[in-house]
Amino acid sequence: MSPRLFRATGGTAGTRPERPLRITVDGEPVDGVAGQSIAGVLLAAGRTSWRTARSGAPRGVFCGIGVCFDCVLTVNGVPDVRACRRRAADGDVVTTQSRATADDREAGA
Repeated sequence: MSPRLFRATGGTAGTRPERPLRITVDGEPVDGVAGQSIAGVLLAAGRTSWRTARSGAPRGVFCGIGVCFDCVLTVNGVPDVRACRRRAADGDVVTTQSRATADDREAGA
């Protein structure tokens, strides 16, 4: 038996109207759509990295499911929020984190 593909035609079954939202990332407004993760908003805006490893290599979304912690940033003053797991909310204030910032925090500086 071979699989058959059926194209969806017309109708709006299962769709919801998109509600726009705006977050601020490092002082810059970034537009998104309700339901997107912060990582999704950033990726849709063309930002593929927002922190660096110790080596200076760019980091962004790696696993996309909250396991690797490569996508952490500060959201509304709370550090180490996984961008792939946090749903964006209108008005969120996001600050990117560098490896040095995380190391300083771990050292109690």
